[in-house]
Amino acid sequence: MLNQERFMSSFSTEAIAPAVSADANPSGAVDMMAGADPRALALRIEQALEAMREGRPVVLLDDDDRENEADLILAAERLTQANMAMMIRECSGIVCLCLPADKVRSLGLRPMVEHNRSQYGTAFTVSIEAREGVSTGVSAADRITTIRAAIAADAGADAVVSPGHVFPLVARDGGVLERRGHTEGSVDLARMAGLSPAAVLCELMNPDGTMARRAQALAFAGMYRLPVLTIEDLVAWRRLHG
Repeated sequence: MLNQERFMSSFSTEAIAPAVSADANPSGAVDMMAGADPRALALRIEQALEAMREGRPVVLLDDDDRENEADLILAAERLTQANMAMMIRECSGIVCLCLPADKVRSLGLRPMVEHNRSQYGTAFTVSIEAREGVSTGVSAADRITTIRAAIAADAGADAVVSPGHVFPLVARDGGVLERRGHTEGSVDLARMAGLSPAAVLCELMNPDGTMARRAQALAFAGMYRLPVLTIEDLVAWRRLHG
């Protein structure tokens, strides 16, 4: 899988270990086959929310019959240069900032295209850069500066410029109950964790450049002791708890 030594240098063992409990399977990832068990679901949700609060990644899987991809998810307000560098280096490098529609409107961001013909209706806006405090905008530090500028409570249209190296995505207001996508799942997780409803995601990839599917994503999560959730988990939880 991905380069273990380089990845682990971004996170202390103590920071990663709490993501997995004694109820997890031997690989370190919670047993995804226990999806119908309410206790197992509650455990997975709590592990993911704790990771979000602590600034640790969550592996979020979507449906096998949809994109069949896994994304690394981080709460935008907890983002650090170390985990941004990891996303750029070890994942696809296309770092997206997931935001609710009202925040996107306050930033004055228009859709990337007038007519969205994406298979899954992925709601990209124009890419962004912080208006101030960045150089080329592409470094880990610059991308964090851009994200912090965009998610600031008082941020308006003058906070960012376009184009840039961060790619905002607009989450549907109904979250995963309205659209079963990583965008909505990421914002739902941040909100459920009691944080600002903004999250950063990047797609997991295999070393050969192909996308990490469920089996590879679970192996990755087990190796690095990261909590795992599926979109179906979030849908089930929100149907029960709102």
